[in-house]
Amino acid sequence: MSAPVYVDSPLAISATEVFKENTNLFEDEIKQEIMQGDNPLEFPGLKFTITSDESKALNEDETPSIIISASGMCEVGRIKHHLKHNLWKPNSTILFVGYQAPGTLGYSIVNGAKKVKIFGEEIAVNARIEYIEGYSGHADQEWLMNFIYSFIEKPKQIFLVHGEKESQDVLKEKIETETDIPVLIPEFGETYELGEKVQMTNKIERKVQNTIKSEILGRLEKLKDELKDMESYVKEDMSNQNLTDTDIFRINEKIKDLEKQILNVIEG
Repeated sequence: MSAPVYVDSPLAISATEVFKENTNLFEDEIKQEIMQGDNPLEFPGLKFTITSDESKALNEDETPSIIISASGMCEVGRIKHHLKHNLWKPNSTILFVGYQAPGTLGYSIVNGAKKVKIFGEEIAVNARIEYIEGYSGHADQEWLMNFIYSFIEKPKQIFLVHGEKESQDVLKEKIETETDIPVLIPEFGETYELGEKVQMTNKIERKVQNTIKSEILGRLEKLKDELKDMESYVKEDMSNQNLTDTDIFRINEKIKDLEKQILNVIEG
């Protein structure tokens, strides 16, 4: 493969450096492969875009390439800029390699959205969308059951505190049926005492009003991130000496659309 591979994530770049500095801790099989020249952390065509300017330059380069970017659910970070420039292109492929939570931009794209909004601008989803679920960092049901089976002395109680409600209910039934270990799915505000018997000692009733307030604050935080990202790009566009009236109108419409979103949050 001759296409360049860009790692465009400051955190991923830092993590890669940590791995490079600790190759002595690798398994013998991997060490041998590296000695033979097959190094997964260093190969021809691999490049790291450290600065934001280097990241932006990728969107101006028409050379076919692979861009590894974050965040995984496409909510913030450099990935949003790459999606803005490539999601509408039929010859692009967007490959997701992890879980996409409901309500996120990544979830909308994976689940067949024809259009999405990025920085207040409506972008058509014309790219090929692929999803490799196996790269997610969490164990599946089979491996969670294997973990439970591996205990010499079985736990008295299991709490399920992660995952979607439907998946939790299925796993709870499977654990109780196959192992006879009681399972609890605690709710927000519940306190349990772990003694001879596990019992709930307190429960805080969550008011619907507070839930709505939290949702509004969450939406506001998301808009703040979008505003920050949009500010840098608008300033960059406005500094362009070759800007046409059509370009200025387009930028103004994007800002107006974002203003509407902010008003919706305030009035919500």
